[in-house]
Amino acid sequence: MIRSMTGFGRSHAETADYRITVEFKSVNHRYFEFTSRVPRQYAFLEEKLKSFTGASVGRGKVECSLQIDSINDTSAEVQVNLPLAAAYASALRQMSKELELKEDFGASLIARFPDVLVITKGEADEQQLWDCVRPVAEAALNDFIAMRTAEGARIREDLLAKCDAILELVSFVEARSPQTVEEYRARLYEKMQEVLQTANVDEQRILTEAAIYADKVAVDEETVRLRSHITQLKQFLNSDTAIGRKMDFLVQEMNREANTIASKCSNVDIASKVVDIKSEIEKIREQIQNIE
Repeated sequence: MIRSMTGFGRSHAETADYRITVEFKSVNHRYFEFTSRVPRQYAFLEEKLKSFTGASVGRGKVECSLQIDSINDTSAEVQVNLPLAAAYASALRQMSKELELKEDFGASLIARFPDVLVITKGEADEQQLWDCVRPVAEAALNDFIAMRTAEGARIREDLLAKCDAILELVSFVEARSPQTVEEYRARLYEKMQEVLQTANVDEQRILTEAAIYADKVAVDEETVRLRSHITQLKQFLNSDTAIGRKMDFLVQEMNREANTIASKCSNVDIASKVVDIKSEIEKIREQIQNIE
């Protein structure tokens, strides 16, 4: 089944040592692009998450958010940045003196300022931590892919309906085209007779030339190719692989055939149907921008 490139997935779990939350979200993108928001001390997990995600996602701009809270971390140490604390204290005393304020600040106030207290943690065992994170990431990714698949199913049904609408319009063009060609041939023959009525030209030759030029407005080849493209598009919609870029190319070809039909036909009814065909093709083009 086709999949959308937009989706969201989230999972949360607790182990003996950690509370872990993983989120995935994505938007349209020409290729697979991965970004992550991971706590600085766990930056080594970024590449693992990227490889893990890339194995299941073909296209889209994917953002992964990882939150890890330690539950039983006995390796944490709190250190005081004394030079910075002294600088804050000096600045407060200077401010109190200049503004004639009472110096009623203490260590608890200074400790609240940024970077005065620095918490350091022992290095985590990378493989052990990844073994904890991976199941949570896998659950979030499955949720994420399920949403993309569900959205893809809705897009598929809409595209199939648009393909059927185009085929119905093509059938009208095919049914009306022979009459249009004959009308064009008759008008052309009449004009050629008017121009050449004083010249000694064989009537059969006039008929032959009129038929040749009339054939140039026939759209049989274009409608056959357009039907073929739609058949292939429907086959793509049943594919289990990433086919968004292939569909994009196919829609360009469909639009080219529709433009050729429009340039050949002067019949008002056919021209109106071709406008409708191009409108449906444009709707398809917009939809497939979101297909993986």
